[in-house]
Order: sequence, then structure tokens, then C-alpha cells
Amino acid sequence: MSSLMSSVDQRTNIVGQNRLELLLFRLYGTQPFGINVFKVREVLQCPELSALPGSHPNVRGIAHLRGEPVTVIDLSMATGGPMITDLATAYVLVTEYNRHTQGFLVSGVDRIISSNWEQIMPAPQGAGKAHYVTAVTKVDDKLVQILDVEKVFFEISPVDETVSESVKEKSKDVDFKNLVVLVADDSAVARNQVKRALSAIGVEIQTVNDGRMALDWLLAKAEELGGDVSGKVPLLISDIEMPEMDGYTLTAEIKAHEHLKRIHVILHSSLSGVFNNAMVSKVGADQFIAKFHPDELVSAVQQWMSTV
Repeated sequence: MSSLMSSVDQRTNIVGQNRLELLLFRLYGTQPFGINVFKVREVLQCPELSALPGSHPNVRGIAHLRGEPVTVIDLSMATGGPMITDLATAYVLVTEYNRHTQGFLVSGVDRIISSNWEQIMPAPQGAGKAHYVTAVTKVDDKLVQILDVEKVFFEISPVDETVSESVKEKSKDVDFKNLVVLVADDSAVARNQVKRALSAIGVEIQTVNDGRMALDWLLAKAEELGGDVSGKVPLLISDIEMPEMDGYTLTAEIKAHEHLKRIHVILHSSLSGVFNNAMVSKVGADQFIAKFHPDELVSAVQQWMSTV
């Protein structure tokens, strides 16, 4: 399966074209699941796992990969399914997420498919808050579920969301009154993390679930205000991977619009290990921050909003 990932470097030209490539895999039965190729560093047959006493029940052990210990999470168990029992035929997706390297144990790996973010739809309404599906798409007439790995990882290894007192102190010199920060992210976990961090310094937040919703909201605000919106909405914090419109395309649309182009844009993504810095400049984003460090994010918000 390592050959599956051998051309990742050649795939970066799809970035910025509202396109993505999904690695399809299975957890149980024939239901296909998907993960963005840019999150995956390597795919390999499950190596020998060392037990990790006291670990989370969904952690199957530690794999020693090229001299590096990597925690392996049973992705089936972590999303409410049965344990993957046949490790001899299982695979590990080695991923880089939120500044960490971890492995996700899956029962089988299929192939990589190319798609367009416009073909990726948000999770169906009415499914409740407990599900782990962040988006869905159709491949060969089968519904592919894209999992919210941010939620999976957060439940196993919660991050410290506390904003330090020293960072909060700096906000006393910034007037946030009558200003709104727009946050676009398809992960409820990520939206709430950002909301809690910025609420700690008294910033008013508006959240949306994807890039299309963000652009529509900003265009409606421009119509309401009759022109430039940056005096009211000086900052957008956007994920990169989102259904219907990704963060790159959203940023490019904003920077090309007369009434939106003065909005500062922070791209806030878990794609830290393979992020193409050239894309920040190409689409006109002001900053990239890898998820999730509350002090770093809040400090960036203070910086950009102090220029209003």
C-alpha cells in the first residue's frame, strides 16, 4: 500500500482549485469511508503493536515506525463500531493531524479517488450530535462517509483549551466592541474550540459550517452594510478542508471581491504536515496557523483586529 501514497507530492497541483483526493478505506462490512490524502503520510499493513498500559480503550497500542513510536487508534471502535480483530489483514493510516503523528487502524484500504469540494456534501441534518461523519459524497453509486477525525482525536487526547492570563491581558488594549469574527469550519469540535478561545477575550463570534456558507454570509453582510464589511467583520478564521467550498477557494473569492477584500484571513487547519506555504500567498491569506493552540490563535486575532 505504500505505493498508493508515492505520488502525493505530484498531487499538490489540485490545491487551490477547490479539489481534493480521498483515500477510500473500510472499517467493517462494505461501507466505504474517506480521508483527505493530504492528511495521510503513509499507508502500511498493520505492524506489530506494543501494548500501552492505561491508555484509552480505543488505542490498540504503539507501532515503532522508522524509529518513531506512533500511537495506533482503532478507528472502528473510536467511531462506535466493533473492534478490528484481524490485525494480519488490517492496515494503518499514518496521519499528521494537529501537530501530531498518529496511526488509524482500518480493516481495509481501497484506492485514491479525485473529487471536487462542490461534490462533498455536509452530513445529513437530523443525525444528532453523537455521529462522527463530517461530510458525505458518492463514488460509484455508493455513499462515502468522511469522518470527523478532529472529533475522534479530541475524545482520545483532549487538548488544553485554556488561554493564558498573559495573552488575555494583551486584549485589554484592543477594543472588540461592535466587531465580529467569522469562523468557518465543518467540524463542530473545531468550531467550539475557536469559540471558547476567543470568548475568553470577549470577541463576538459568528460560526458557519463550510466555505460556501461563509461566502454567502459575507455577501449578505456586504449588501446589508452597503459596501465594505471589514469595519464590522475584520477577520475570518477558516478551515481548509470543507464541503462545497474549501478554505483556499473561499479566501480567493474574498480577496477578489471589492467589498470583502480588506477582511484579514487566517487559515486554521489540521493539515500542518503537508501544508503548502506558497498557497497562502497565492490565494491572498494573511496567515496560516496549525490547529490547535489557543494562545497562538488568540494572539493572531489580537494582532489582526488591532489594525482595524
